[in-house]
Amino acid sequence: MDVLLELVVIWVGVYFAVIAAAKTRLTPVLYYLAIGCLFVNVGILPEKSDDFVRGLAELGIILIMFALGFEEKTNHFLQSIKKSWGIAFFGAVAPFTSAYVVADYFWGDHNIALMCGLTMTATAVSLTMVSLKSEGMSRSPAATRIMTSAVLDDIASLALVAILVPIAAGGTQPGAFEIFLTALKAAGFFILITLIGGWVLPASPKGWFGRLPIIGRLGIQNLFAFGKGEYAFLAVLLLAVGVGLVAHEFVFHPAIGAYMAGLILKEEYFKAEDSRTSYKEIKGTLDMVAFSAIGPIFFVNLGTNLVLEWDVLLSVIPQTVTLTLAILISQIVSASLAARYTSAMDWPNSLMVGFGMLGRAELAFVVMDIAYVQNQILSTEAFYTLMLTAFWLNLAVPIAISLWKPYCKVVDDGAG
Repeated sequence: MDVLLELVVIWVGVYFAVIAAAKTRLTPVLYYLAIGCLFVNVGILPEKSDDFVRGLAELGIILIMFALGFEEKTNHFLQSIKKSWGIAFFGAVAPFTSAYVVADYFWGDHNIALMCGLTMTATAVSLTMVSLKSEGMSRSPAATRIMTSAVLDDIASLALVAILVPIAAGGTQPGAFEIFLTALKAAGFFILITLIGGWVLPASPKGWFGRLPIIGRLGIQNLFAFGKGEYAFLAVLLLAVGVGLVAHEFVFHPAIGAYMAGLILKEEYFKAEDSRTSYKEIKGTLDMVAFSAIGPIFFVNLGTNLVLEWDVLLSVIPQTVTLTLAILISQIVSASLAARYTSAMDWPNSLMVGFGMLGRAELAFVVMDIAYVQNQILSTEAFYTLMLTAFWLNLAVPIAISLWKPYCKVVDDGAG
């Protein structure tokens, strides 16, 4: 298939997926995957995508992860940590453990079990927040706790992916030194990002960075204001992809680096007096490119990996049912109890937190792509099971939130 025709077919599928998502109030990600799966199985898309399309898909997930980090306000996030740490910790440990135990029981492979655990750890923030917003609960106590806890879980998942994927992909049981070296590289990247965010990026760089030529005189605000802000979006893209490449050198997936790059950017960096481009315009353009144009290509392309083999599909029904129930129960129970006893929430809102953390979207599929497509750690059966489980968990989120809303008192939770 001609590469441009393949791209047009994908974008047509994306358009119909968005319409279906709006009608059903489910995350578009599910429909992007379904479109990819449908198109490849009826022969509309090839089983092996063109190199250009695969490159766009890789750029797409980098932009999506950058946009997700970019929209999180760092100060709000830090203020909410003390009220959400328990939800994040117990709400991640329980599903990780459940998925690991189920996968180890069915497939008896330590590496597959690890990847299944990681896939089921991170919560789909976008799906939950859209569902809460549609019910008028986007600023409720439950929404604030879910958002902060999900971000904490995502960061922890990213760190674990960076450490465990190279180990699992090695093919041999790693020694203590190899594990230590991988952990050291991961820690080194987080330290580097912290230094960049706290000392280099501000308009007036701090410490000895401020005495460096050019960097000490300019700062990131001046870079974004160059040419009256006309090149600010280009600078943002350079930062996202550049940090992604740095992350790759530290054994991270580039999308992980892009997420961290977005997290350390602040709105005030875009407030130079002579700039014609505002933070709102940059964010709007980034969201459009990441979530509407380029980003969906990643999910459609990932869906094309699900070439339906009915014998495999039927064979994983027991695994899918078991894993879905295990995550459903462990996630709701662990997150609800943590919200009640570590965040001092009432029982109705505590249960809403549990329901809201059921979703599995962007980061879960990034882990699947890394583990199945790029490193062949997951078996075909495990991949099918994870995709189907994510579908049912995501389907449960808007239904559970809508049914439970009458029992919750909706109030503005402020900054958390």
